[in-house]
Amino acid sequence: MRAVVVENPGDVDALTIQDVPTPEPGPGEVLVKTVASGVNRADVLQRQGHYPPPPGITDVIGLEASGVVEEVGQGVTRWRKGDEVVALLSGGGYAEFFVAPEGQLIPPPPGVDLVSAAGVLEVAATVVSNLKVGQLSPGETFLVHGGAGGIGTFATQYAKALGATVVATAGSDAKLQHCLAHGADHALDYHGDWVEALKAATGGADVILDIIGAKYLELNLKALKKRGRIVVIGLQGGVKGTLNLGALLSKQASIAATSLRFRPTDEKAEICAAVEAEVWPMLADGRIRLSPETRIPFDEVRRAHEQLTGGDNVGKIVLVH
Repeated sequence: MRAVVVENPGDVDALTIQDVPTPEPGPGEVLVKTVASGVNRADVLQRQGHYPPPPGITDVIGLEASGVVEEVGQGVTRWRKGDEVVALLSGGGYAEFFVAPEGQLIPPPPGVDLVSAAGVLEVAATVVSNLKVGQLSPGETFLVHGGAGGIGTFATQYAKALGATVVATAGSDAKLQHCLAHGADHALDYHGDWVEALKAATGGADVILDIIGAKYLELNLKALKKRGRIVVIGLQGGVKGTLNLGALLSKQASIAATSLRFRPTDEKAEICAAVEAEVWPMLADGRIRLSPETRIPFDEVRRAHEQLTGGDNVGKIVLVH
């Protein structure tokens, strides 16, 4: 089968399409013929050599994909050949076929075609699981950085559905308007003093979902209300920062950092089940709308990564096979 392989980590030229053996499903696993693959920041980090897969997982990039069941392994009961599925993966999504544990497959959202569905599950699973870590409650203020991206667009709508006041940051007028159009109560330009603007608008944040990391560590803490929670899920702004522990103590605040990719299989299955039960109905009744989407042919995977990191992308990028 054809798959995207990175032999020497680096820039987009490191992405090559090669023939590799087609994986075989083991007990409890399902082989799926790929229709489309979601493109994520974690894929870029892996290409650069900063985010290797867990032990025993394929080196083929790709954390989410959609397709049609080709074969089921021993003990699989929910799926059969021909079923349409979306998958949360630890790797392997940029390929003609992929293997996933049975519990990390769910049907596509009602009324959503398989290509668009390829870019929904990883985002939804990330947001749902991490807002549970952050214990976001109705009436609280939620801040999400990168509000115009796939994570930010979904998190804005999901937090609104949970009854929160939502603040999003972004870096251009077009992206700020995107945030507001997708339900943000306030959209703040991160080139300015967004901490003071946040405090003026809402008094501060109860929960912050942070894709930036080290660069925003001190700023996020300043932006928190008392007993606020920061959940770090990305490191676009670096891995090492400084933290005023006195300020953390005085606010009785907490900081958590999580990675969906490295969670055990049973936890991922629980998260996928939660997405199917909680999020798919929200998509069906319009409480959540899909992010704007850019479809790029599989053979142009380098262009997909260039667009994702170029700074102008809004919404989700999907590779179409």
